[in-house]
Amino acid sequence: MAATKRMKRALVSVFHKDGLDEILKKLHSEGVSFVSTGGTQSFIESLGLPCDAVEDLTSYPSILGGRVKTLHPKVFGGILARRENENDQKQLAEYEIPEIDLVIVDLYPFEETVASGAEEQAIIEKIDIGGISLIRAAAKNYNDVVIIASQAQYQPFRDMLMEHGATTSLEERRWFAKEAFSVSSHYDSAIFNYFDGEEGSAFRCSANNQKTLRYGENPHQKGHFYGNLEAMFDQIHGKEISYNNLLDINAAVDLIDEFEETTFAVLKHNNACGLASRPTVLEAWNDALAGDPVSAFGGVLITNGVIDKDAAEEINKIFFEVIIAPDYDVDALEILGQKKNRIILVRKPAALPKKQFRSLLNGVLVQDRDLNIEKPEDLKTATTKAPTAQEIEDMLFANKIVKNSKSNAIVLAKGKQLLASGVGQTSRVDALKQAIEKAKNFGFDLKGAVMASDAFFPFPDCVEIAGNEGVTAVIQPGGSIKDQLSFDYCNEHGIAMVTTGIRHFKH
Repeated sequence: MAATKRMKRALVSVFHKDGLDEILKKLHSEGVSFVSTGGTQSFIESLGLPCDAVEDLTSYPSILGGRVKTLHPKVFGGILARRENENDQKQLAEYEIPEIDLVIVDLYPFEETVASGAEEQAIIEKIDIGGISLIRAAAKNYNDVVIIASQAQYQPFRDMLMEHGATTSLEERRWFAKEAFSVSSHYDSAIFNYFDGEEGSAFRCSANNQKTLRYGENPHQKGHFYGNLEAMFDQIHGKEISYNNLLDINAAVDLIDEFEETTFAVLKHNNACGLASRPTVLEAWNDALAGDPVSAFGGVLITNGVIDKDAAEEINKIFFEVIIAPDYDVDALEILGQKKNRIILVRKPAALPKKQFRSLLNGVLVQDRDLNIEKPEDLKTATTKAPTAQEIEDMLFANKIVKNSKSNAIVLAKGKQLLASGVGQTSRVDALKQAIEKAKNFGFDLKGAVMASDAFFPFPDCVEIAGNEGVTAVIQPGGSIKDQLSFDYCNEHGIAMVTTGIRHFKH
């Protein structure tokens, strides 16, 4: 059985024609004949190339409004017939079925139609039947047939043609078959998820555009990213983004999206080590850095404001891995680009998925993203003393940070500046003690500060410790059977406490 095959006849039926003309001309020069349908046939003939109509091959017209064109034994027999199988060859001869060695096809734009907000009938009409069947048939018979299943394969197929003409190796045909099943499985996943809606009866997630990373979390682990980073960022400087960079970038984007006013955040290991909201990016940067200038070393920086020259000069004084902003002044880029490996990203206004998932045990956990952002009207005063307007502002500020911190988490803030946080602790008391120690270490006065907790206080110990350090207002979800103990302590010591009714665990 010869591994090398020569293509003699091609079925071409595509939606995307950009980049196809050079391929078709090369195939024609190699003696490959064409059979096609509708608009693709017209396109081929417009290039001055001969092309047979599928209808002439099958002796059937396109019927049911174009729903049935290629679904015929004379098409699928020519694709699926095994060239070395004597019985298959006898039947091809008996029924006058010509062999088809190459199939170039792509699918109706189902996902794009759904994303456009089209009505259901329009969406249903974009469920491809003939195309998906052609892809599966050709891929199944990769031993004899080449399948080009999407526009993404035009370039590698062109390169192959230019290298050695209309011949293919078994290895090449198998590679194209693998790519074809990637196309078909992604397509079917999209259709299933549309029909399934919010039911979640099964988990189907498909992502293309594999990006091989240097390694995973550690050098001994392989790592890949699947998705379209280019839709979210333009990387205008720096080294290749790593697995850990991506984890921090994701955490940074989630955090900064909580804030509307000009804000700067510094993240390390998915947690904020500095954050401030100020009138200018420079002011926000200076006060964010003050929160923990030690941890900022090698961190990920993000802002929702345009970085100008003045801000860039200050930012450039420290070592960091990644910086993200919606835009940069030209002078700022010149400054920030002085370090060769520094990753500089421009954030694009791309929508993020509303579901998130992670692999676990022998399955997958799926949940809605935590999109709840508490507002003043969501706060319920649980104490005799009501918080001041400034305390409310600071509590909502702190609550946004604690929501995006690893549990158990405590955040101390004042004047819309993160003073310190305790994150990822096995006890809430430990988280608070960690935050207090950090704040003092960097010279912050906790008198008049607020405290935010990602979950309720089971005992009044945290409010007692915080109150002794000068904290005057506390925001927490509430919901403990012993809430009243915390409320009573606050009442006895002149501390304001509000509850939100919303827990923000982040494990």
